[in-house]
Amino acid sequence: MNWAISIYQHLKQRISKKFLLIFSLFGLSAGGIVWACSDYGFDYEYSSFSPEAFVSKEYTPFFYTEYISYYGDYYYSENNTSRYNDVIVNEWQSYFDGKLDKKSLQYLLTTATAKGVDSVYEHMKGKIAVLPNEMPQLKSLKLDKKKVNAFFDYLRLAKSTELFAATDVTHSWEPQPQITVPAELEEQILKHFKKAKDPFIKQRLWFQLVRYYYFIERGDETISADASKTLNTFNIYKNAFPQNMMYHRTLGYVAGWYYKNKDYARSNYLNSLCYNYSMEAKIPAEWSFHPQEEADWIRTLQMAKTTAEKATLWHLLGIHYDTQRAIQEIISLDSKSEKLDLLLARIVNITEHSLGNFYQSSPDSASLQTLKQNTTLISSIAFKNNTAKPYFWNLAAGYLNFMSKDYTAARSFYNTAKQQLPKDDKLVMAQYKILDWTLYVKELKNIDAKVEAQMIEPLTWFANLKDRKDTIPSLRFYKALDESISNLAELYKKQGDVVKANAFKSYYEFYADNNKIEQMKALLQKQHKSAFEQIMLRYYPFDMHDLYYHQSQVLTYQDKIDEAIVMMNKSESTGFIMPANPFNIRVNDCHDCDHERKPAKDLYAIDVLKTIQSIKAEIKQGKNVYKNAYLLANVFYNITFYGNSRTFYQGKVMQVEGNTPFEIPSTFRTMLLSNKIAEKYYLMAANVAKTKEQKARCIFMASKCERNESYNRSYNKPENANSGYWDVNIEPVFFGKYFSVLKTQYEDTKFYDEAIKECGYFRSYDDK
Repeated sequence: MNWAISIYQHLKQRISKKFLLIFSLFGLSAGGIVWACSDYGFDYEYSSFSPEAFVSKEYTPFFYTEYISYYGDYYYSENNTSRYNDVIVNEWQSYFDGKLDKKSLQYLLTTATAKGVDSVYEHMKGKIAVLPNEMPQLKSLKLDKKKVNAFFDYLRLAKSTELFAATDVTHSWEPQPQITVPAELEEQILKHFKKAKDPFIKQRLWFQLVRYYYFIERGDETISADASKTLNTFNIYKNAFPQNMMYHRTLGYVAGWYYKNKDYARSNYLNSLCYNYSMEAKIPAEWSFHPQEEADWIRTLQMAKTTAEKATLWHLLGIHYDTQRAIQEIISLDSKSEKLDLLLARIVNITEHSLGNFYQSSPDSASLQTLKQNTTLISSIAFKNNTAKPYFWNLAAGYLNFMSKDYTAARSFYNTAKQQLPKDDKLVMAQYKILDWTLYVKELKNIDAKVEAQMIEPLTWFANLKDRKDTIPSLRFYKALDESISNLAELYKKQGDVVKANAFKSYYEFYADNNKIEQMKALLQKQHKSAFEQIMLRYYPFDMHDLYYHQSQVLTYQDKIDEAIVMMNKSESTGFIMPANPFNIRVNDCHDCDHERKPAKDLYAIDVLKTIQSIKAEIKQGKNVYKNAYLLANVFYNITFYGNSRTFYQGKVMQVEGNTPFEIPSTFRTMLLSNKIAEKYYLMAANVAKTKEQKARCIFMASKCERNESYNRSYNKPENANSGYWDVNIEPVFFGKYFSVLKTQYEDTKFYDEAIKECGYFRSYDDK
């Protein structure tokens, strides 16, 4: 058999040999501004196809995921020793005819130590009065005395097996602790087993005995099947007990024995029986299911006694190995088998993910070939409409054709499915609506008033889901919504309606044009909005205050401070607190040093603007021009990327996060990197400086601005718009004209020596 096994599956195959029988352990212990969508949590949720709508809950752990073993929480872990706790408690409660409460049983069976069990037993016999907090006073309960004695007699024995049989396995490259199986336990278990008369207790002791022998024999590969106490003990008594959960948990150890002894065919067959028996047994049985070669797989199939058993075997094979082949084989056995549902859901989700997930946008040739094969296979089956859930197959075929960009075929399958849908199933109907909507948007050539009227209802529905005004458990809608509103935005762009385009999918470029911002503000302030405009604006991530604040920021970087203050006041925001005093500067940039010396009082963005306004007023009046110009230069330096107060340019619209130039959207990068205004004011200060020391300092500060502009030439190159910090080569060591001025005109100043000491670049220039 040509198994197509991914790296993950290969690793899984290696690890699972080690953890083969955990299931049998006795459970006693891009240029766009992205709005946040409440649906998106994990990578597998970036999807438009919800398997929960079609597949029985018991198969949930096997829904497709890329990075974890099983879909869901820790309950689904392959080595979860508490997996059978509820089953065990319920079985014992039934044994006591419901007279012993679950809380007490849970404590005794899953929490209590051997000493704790003894204490409760002594209490029930009237020998001690105190009980653990987890237990009620039990003496007054009218319980069958024989059953009580049998229960505690068994439980104390079972607790002694936990050290080797019910331990949590740690996934680690380090060697696992050696587990020792006490030799004396065999005699104790055998004695209890021979003595037991109660069938319920005796079957559990049979389980303990088989499990004990398995752990004894698992390290000895010289033991033959005839000599194996594990197999002999199972076979002698297998017909003496009902084929219930305890039977199948015991059978799991037998499957493990065969696997350890390389009889993979029989092991896989027995695991399939366990898998098919109950929800609790599915994960460990599937984890242990590993066909090796075509020959042993054929032997496994030959052991199947019924069509249903064969379908289960193919179903297990299809989960991780050859899904296409498994689906075809099950279809030929029974086209209405429920074992098809999970495989169909997986084939759709795997195809969907391979074509582009949240982190990857373009598929490779292998993914496209797989899409073609899967589309052909599922479409051919859906055409026949002879499965148990034909609407499921038609929706899946439609979606695969949609991903193949055959929108005509997709529409045909969706129309067929529409007539077959269970109208009272909210999740299924929602799934249909998502697929129908994404196809509808893809088929649009242009948007007019009629189309807008048609879109009001679905856009409202999606908005309610996004805003959590409505919830449909398990529905995956983020991918469909994100892609469809992006498509609508692109259509509006092509039609020249950039405001509506931006309302659906905001783009940074829009906010670099003040006229466009004013158009958006006009729409937001419109008194009588149409129904479509109202729902459209539910997708818009900003409000008037955000736009005013952004305009204030842009005006600041244009040195239009009076206008910037007006806009910030309209935003009703004072902005963020500055982490350092932006009016102070160092010879060498040291942001951490500046942040340690915080201002005497908090300085908000509005405070910075008002201070700049006051300083500029004094300069206009001719007051303290050198000092004031130097302060303005400092603040305009510090509110850029290179300064100590980057916080100033934080805001909802620009969405700047991180500490490299490439985490600034390329649209705003030039504005936030530029030191031109700072350089202007440093030169102004130099021109009015009264001493040579002052002039030298100003010229050096201007050289810092000049040097930063040399970096900006690389950061702002169009080809580097979407690069990372380490992917860009900045200009060669740059000295500039101001270093030359310092060298030729100010070499005799004290500041010159300070600059050489503090600035390695200038020191290198001076050495030349």
